[in-house]
Amino acid sequence: MTKPIYAIGDLHGQSAEFDRLLSLIDRDGGPEAQVVFLGDYTDRGPDSRGVIDRLIAGRAEGRDWITLLGNHDRMFAWFLEDFPRHDPHLLVGYHWLHERLGGVETLASYGIMFEGQTRLEDLHAMALQAVPEDHRAFLLGLTLMHQTPDLAFVHAGIRPGIALDQQDENDLVWIRQEFLKHTAPHPKLIVHGHTPVDRVAHCGNRVNLDTGAGYGRPASAVVFEGRTCWEVTEKGRVSLA
Repeated sequence: MTKPIYAIGDLHGQSAEFDRLLSLIDRDGGPEAQVVFLGDYTDRGPDSRGVIDRLIAGRAEGRDWITLLGNHDRMFAWFLEDFPRHDPHLLVGYHWLHERLGGVETLASYGIMFEGQTRLEDLHAMALQAVPEDHRAFLLGLTLMHQTPDLAFVHAGIRPGIALDQQDENDLVWIRQEFLKHTAPHPKLIVHGHTPVDRVAHCGNRVNLDTGAGYGRPASAVVFEGRTCWEVTEKGRVSLA
């Protein structure tokens, strides 16, 4: 019998959603269940710090949790480097502290409030003092991909036609249209988040778990047994076509 593996989509600072989904998984598979978190733990929501606290605590307790890197987690980590690094994939005029990206909310969860006239170097110094070292280590230790014989878990997707072990980090955390428009089979069923949808979507060659927690909507969890999968809900498992 294939061991179940669970996946949780983008949480974006929604610690209440983290707790809700974890309770559903514990009920379905027990606290020993293997869970893959698909990244984007931070930004937009009110409690990025709380989400990271929970992930660190769970792993310290021996939970079988795999934590992937999302683009928002990488932007946060890059901001915390000795010299804040800007992600060149962003549109011109955008940056991690842009109102649409959510870095301001992440810093607020660490107690950092600032005005528009604050200098970046001063804000950076405040962040280095406020963000715990274990949080920085957590961000730097996130994984790009997790594979089983049937599945490949990533944050954003993969570039079609490229072997899984040759994928580029920028694609794994940022890709959209080239991946989303591809309808032919991939080497494995790709499990991803990053692009919000109204409900969990099984698209044949991929399963999208980002149901918009970054915009205040419920996050989602799915359980896989081989390639067969179900959404994990308050009413139990719901089959995904």
